[in-house]
Amino acid sequence: MKLSPFTRISLRTVALGYLLILLVLPLGIIFYRSFENGIGAFYDWISTPAAISAFNLSMLIVAIVVPVNVIFGVVTAIALVRGRFPGRNLVQGLVDLPFAVSPVVVGVSLILLWGAGGWFGGLENHGLKIIFNLPGMVIATIFVTLPYVVREVEPVLHEIGDDQEQAAATLGASRWQTFWRITLPAIRWGLTYGIVLTVARSLGEFGAVIMVSTALPGKSQTLTLLVHGRYTDHNTFGAYCAATLLMGIAVVVLLLMTLLERKRDSAK
Repeated sequence: MKLSPFTRISLRTVALGYLLILLVLPLGIIFYRSFENGIGAFYDWISTPAAISAFNLSMLIVAIVVPVNVIFGVVTAIALVRGRFPGRNLVQGLVDLPFAVSPVVVGVSLILLWGAGGWFGGLENHGLKIIFNLPGMVIATIFVTLPYVVREVEPVLHEIGDDQEQAAATLGASRWQTFWRITLPAIRWGLTYGIVLTVARSLGEFGAVIMVSTALPGKSQTLTLLVHGRYTDHNTFGAYCAATLLMGIAVVVLLLMTLLERKRDSAK
């Protein structure tokens, strides 16, 4: 259907206005408020011990979550595409479960499971504290980021088929050799894009993490919890500065996603 010039301009205006009001304007206000007292004041608030600790903790969670989800995601994607086994449709549904379940519900379920009165609460008696500690925050983040690698790698595996893998097996290659030399190079762009999405989601997670964290500054407070904590304490300027720091990291991740998308498209 061919649209008239007036209709095209109207649709573009509505779309741009929608993005301006809901996305650009709020981010612009946060950016302005962060630097209204100068760069020095902004730097002072993002270099406090609490801010540095929150940044380090966020990076630590990302460093743990990404390798776990890469291993799980690749194995699961290969199993779903190449394998035929009972319960395959159930696994497909479970992979998408984090998209449907509220992160707050995830946090509550983890408390019921790993908390003091939960099924595995007895681990605290052996010195392994999960809830309100780093392990609980990591588990919560792993759960909410679980689908990204799977859903980025799975369509690539469908697209490339298994002809080359079968040829390698015919020539005597082991499964491990076939994976490293055939499968992994073929899925590298999908895998990389899934990793970037996992990093972005891990940095921005709030609902599940706040349920399993004490949110104490310098102990178990991520960047998102730092923003929430400062705003709750009526330290709006400090909250704006922390939000701008988090937004800057998100912009870097977004630029990386765009670059990878272009490279992936050019590689096809």
